[in-house]
Amino acid sequence: MTKEEFSHIAPTLPTGPGIYKYFSEANVLIYVGKAKNLRKRISSYFSKTLQSYKTIELVNKIHHIEFTIVDSEQDAFLLENSLIKEYQPHFNISLKDDKTYPYIVIKNEPFPRVFFTRQKINDGSMYFGPYTSVGRVRELLNFIKQNIPLRTCKLSLTKSKIENKKFKVCLEYHLGNCLGPCEGYQSEEEYMDGIKRVVDLLKGNLSPVIQYFKKEMKRHADKLEFEKAAQYRAKIEYLREYKSKSVVVGAKTGTVDAFSILEEGDTAYVNYLGVNNGTIVQTQTVVLKKKLEESAEDVLPMAIMRIRGRFNSEAKIILVPFHIDYPLKDVQIIIPKGGDRKKLIDLSIKNVNHFISALKAKRLLRLDGKDEAEKTAILQQLQKDLHLVQIPRHIECFDNSNFQGSYPVAAMVCFVNGEPNKKEYRRFNIKTVEGINDFASMKEVVGRRYKRMIEDNKPLPQLVIIDGGKGQLNAALESITSLGLRGKMSVVGLAKKQEEVFFPGDSKSLQLPWDSKSLKLIRHIRDEVHRFGITFHRQKRSKGTFISNLEHIPGIGKNTAISLLKKFSSIQNIKQQSEESLAGVIGKSKAKTVWNSLHNNELRE
Repeated sequence: MTKEEFSHIAPTLPTGPGIYKYFSEANVLIYVGKAKNLRKRISSYFSKTLQSYKTIELVNKIHHIEFTIVDSEQDAFLLENSLIKEYQPHFNISLKDDKTYPYIVIKNEPFPRVFFTRQKINDGSMYFGPYTSVGRVRELLNFIKQNIPLRTCKLSLTKSKIENKKFKVCLEYHLGNCLGPCEGYQSEEEYMDGIKRVVDLLKGNLSPVIQYFKKEMKRHADKLEFEKAAQYRAKIEYLREYKSKSVVVGAKTGTVDAFSILEEGDTAYVNYLGVNNGTIVQTQTVVLKKKLEESAEDVLPMAIMRIRGRFNSEAKIILVPFHIDYPLKDVQIIIPKGGDRKKLIDLSIKNVNHFISALKAKRLLRLDGKDEAEKTAILQQLQKDLHLVQIPRHIECFDNSNFQGSYPVAAMVCFVNGEPNKKEYRRFNIKTVEGINDFASMKEVVGRRYKRMIEDNKPLPQLVIIDGGKGQLNAALESITSLGLRGKMSVVGLAKKQEEVFFPGDSKSLQLPWDSKSLKLIRHIRDEVHRFGITFHRQKRSKGTFISNLEHIPGIGKNTAISLLKKFSSIQNIKQQSEESLAGVIGKSKAKTVWNSLHNNELRE
């Protein structure tokens, strides 16, 4: 649309608030904007001398314009945000976020379960989050499991089924992790009291939970049950410590949202701190890509709208570092000049600075986000440093994993052009090796991997990294040699501690400079195989049960094992007990059997 063409329609545009939409010749929505005065705002694109080449490009692509009149600036703001979110026009600011963040859900069902999920379903359940740290989710769930007995089973605990005795209690009941609502041992009213404490905990409202624990501690102390009273005292201390770590301002601050923004070229970084009674309950930094060289004052309101929607924030006060046009009437925008609220803005700025620094550091460790020339340059440097025949565009890395001599597994990750190719990641259960033998395990999995690649006629990697020293490297080479692949791909070992690189047949290792791009890429690949392997190992360990291990002891049955685990919680704790302590639970004869078995290494956890 030219200036001349626009001049004919300009007088017909309304002068009130609304949103405008620019469409391309192909009738594709390319930009959405809001305005207090539609005619004045739209005319500015065609009447003034444009300085930004991006804005010039936008105007050149406009074929026709549509607009919607609304009653207020607030309505225009909400409608603009809704349309951008739905259609994601090319020239509007884009929120770069393809992650699926975790939630903690309290399921909408009789005797609700509490668990981790990445899917938010509109089924009436209560969702808390999203959380940007999986570690924080696990910490909260672990505390809930240890201190608020709830069921973990998926049984349909309807009133009729419980009354008709359809279910039996499981091991979790015997371990004290569940109070047995399935058999009617716990009423729904008592169970929902526990759920209420979970809700308070997840909302950061710790005072009611602490008061409940204090009441229980006093009750047990009055009954001379000092061991149980001490357990509640420990819970209270944990919550107080947890609260002290989370509280950064006074409780008088109330429930507020704090935002800050930093810009680097076409990218804006916005940090969010969600605060409830002085406790930070949510935090996230998002990355936004600017398309028309928008100012920070333009970017921040949109980011606030998106982030508050994601976290379902109900805070009525929003703290920002400078004035913004945020026309929603149900919230108050404050620019704090001092006190606790200013501390929150300063902390938010500190967080966004740390995020940018960490992002830059990560980019040094990996090649995603770099152009082809940068990727090739780093891979060529790795080729030079390791004296490889070819550029290592295809790299695979192997690692073994076991826990205290149990559950041996292995993992392999694949990198193509310096980036993870997760479709080619592989997990291995050790099949041919008895007991724990890292060398034999490495020989097995490397052999299995490349035998399969030969059978499937797949291209071999240019570089294979064995996470371990000379022993693991030599074991891998045995399989590679037996398959006739020696010399067809380069194989190196990486020592776990010194980060030395070992080559087949060399007595001395190669020590790359600690800050070299080659070593940083190798570290990133090594860390990825560790992460992948440990995740698999944890899954496998979770399938093994302590009770089955105890039952392997001759003369020890299921009931005895349950009694021990109910009292001491884990095999490790049982192993630390004296024979007399065990006898107090299961009798002298069985205590002697268990103690001898544990201390003669016949049983491993």
